[in-house]
Amino acid sequence: MASSTTLKLSLFSVLTVLCFQVVVSVIQHPLDPLTKEEFLSVQTIVHNKYPTSKNKVAFHYIGLDDPDKDLVRRYESLPTLVNIPRKSFVIAIINGQSHEILINLRSKTITSDNVHKGYGFPILSVEEQGVAIELPLKYPPFIASIKKRGLNISEVVCSTFSMGWFGEEENIRTVRVDCFMKESSVNIYVRPISGLTIVVDLGTLKIVEYHDREIETVPTAEKTEYQVSKQSPPFGPKQHSLTIHQPQGPGFQINGNSVSWANWKFHIGFDVRAGIVISLASIYDLEKHKSRHVLYKGYISELFVPYQDPTEEFYFKTFFDSGEFGFGLSTVSLIPNRDCPSNAKFIDVYIHSDDGTPSLLKNAICVFEQYGNIMWRHTETGIPDEYIEESRTEVNLIVRTVVTVGNYDNVLDWEFKTSGSIKPSIALSGILEIKGTNIKHNDEIKEDIHGKLVSANSIGVYHDHFYMYYLDLDIDGTHNSFEKTSLKTVRITDGSSKRKSYWTTETQTAKTESDAKITIGYAPAELVVVNPNLKTAVGNHFGYRLIPAIPAHPLLSLDDYPQIRGAFTNYNVWVTPYNRTEKWAGGLYVDHSRGDDTLAVWTQQNRNIENQDIVLWHVVGIHHVPAQEDFPIMPLLTTSFELRPTNFFERNPVLNTLSPPDVAWPGCPK
Repeated sequence: MASSTTLKLSLFSVLTVLCFQVVVSVIQHPLDPLTKEEFLSVQTIVHNKYPTSKNKVAFHYIGLDDPDKDLVRRYESLPTLVNIPRKSFVIAIINGQSHEILINLRSKTITSDNVHKGYGFPILSVEEQGVAIELPLKYPPFIASIKKRGLNISEVVCSTFSMGWFGEEENIRTVRVDCFMKESSVNIYVRPISGLTIVVDLGTLKIVEYHDREIETVPTAEKTEYQVSKQSPPFGPKQHSLTIHQPQGPGFQINGNSVSWANWKFHIGFDVRAGIVISLASIYDLEKHKSRHVLYKGYISELFVPYQDPTEEFYFKTFFDSGEFGFGLSTVSLIPNRDCPSNAKFIDVYIHSDDGTPSLLKNAICVFEQYGNIMWRHTETGIPDEYIEESRTEVNLIVRTVVTVGNYDNVLDWEFKTSGSIKPSIALSGILEIKGTNIKHNDEIKEDIHGKLVSANSIGVYHDHFYMYYLDLDIDGTHNSFEKTSLKTVRITDGSSKRKSYWTTETQTAKTESDAKITIGYAPAELVVVNPNLKTAVGNHFGYRLIPAIPAHPLLSLDDYPQIRGAFTNYNVWVTPYNRTEKWAGGLYVDHSRGDDTLAVWTQQNRNIENQDIVLWHVVGIHHVPAQEDFPIMPLLTTSFELRPTNFFERNPVLNTLSPPDVAWPGCPK
């Protein structure tokens, strides 16, 4: 929800080069992230135009400028014959202005340099936040407030929080700074120092607003420590050891950033805002003897986290983690044998600081096979004198990354199944956003506390997590349509059956963007992206169905300022015509944005989406009512959705798939 500068000032970020530890790519893929050398070229080119001796330059985004989609598709067939321009898109704040700079990396020249004139600002940099969190510790009014509370200034640590927009006219880059106690426990977020307002101007890096309102008890550190080295027995429940053994080695191959596994091929990318990006996912059809396109590109475009406490202490906490802090910026190193199993292979990434210098973040992504599920099965007892049982073991491929934005850890998986499904999932852990209070028991509550009392003096504030997925599906080609198949009850009134009712389906093809705005959960329906130009042997259109996550709808009023900025959550599903500039559901400039450049605004054009190159947008939401079990650190809270083939194959594509052979293991019964 907030900046992670308190705990990881060393984690700068942006678009990366993925370096697999074993295999070296020979040909640079057009969707590969920028290399270390390309980062250095960007740095040099911009500094040559704006020498730092005369200009104040800070890089807030360096990414790959999306190449032409048609050229990328041609490259897939003829990689050595297709020459695709290599460009970088840069957002840099130069002398207080946001510059959008497009750089040709082949010729090492700037092809365009435009100054952003509208509202909003780019992603916050780690370095400026690092300066901001130190300011209160040397600020006399703050020092006096800490002394008044009987606290030790040497045990205070602070963190930055984006401020949003609430109708004010000024357009100034500011952040709020909240502070916490760190003595006796590193679990700082459960020990807030309440009653203080600290606002820092990021242009001047000075405190420009300060208020000391009231004193609330700082929650105790007792039983909040989560470091195993600081915990005391008893430990439990006890878990037994597990070994994963693959005698033939991993079933996947990684060549540069391209992954081949079973019947799947896809590309892994990385971006400062989106974090992990999955591209060019295609599946081999055993009957048709060819690979078939499924997903051109998929990533999390935005994460909206509005807290539900309207008081001075919390009203501004309506975060856009991707656009304000960067999912790539907040990616952390994965812990072997903990975050990923022992059979995982790790991928490193290059990241950069705000002066453009690249550095290495190890183990940013892991890839592994997961065993033990059932692919399909049946036991047949209906045939006389026969007993038939058939079962197939499912092996899936997982691509995982962890994004830690302040107090919350987002475990993000892309799961590929041999049956053709892609299953993205989100698992939340980390620390609740705690508000300090003098209340120790529910019986003392006399008014709305905007959360749950999860421990003495500790309110876990109500909030939402809305993840917006960008899913550019290309089902056997770029020209697709979006179908909604509604399930309808039919009454039988003519006496033709002893039944009084049944249900049937009614399919509608969305012609425009307005037709495709879907609120899930009110009526049963199947949502499918189809290729209307191709059919199966029995006449169905090839398609992929969205099996949505448990639906969650925004509960803020539509005219509330946070909801204006987060209007892309007003529906669970949107469909737009492909536009390479429409990548970020919350707009290009999200910090202090005003909701004038969002998915909700773009779709007001009501463009044609029938038999077009279309993008599916899916909002995965969680309404989080904190519970005591979430305190002092949360067990995983998981949600997921599935992109499932629907009339894409002629029949079950894994009908003839064999289970992996059993492994003889010393000491185990046969």
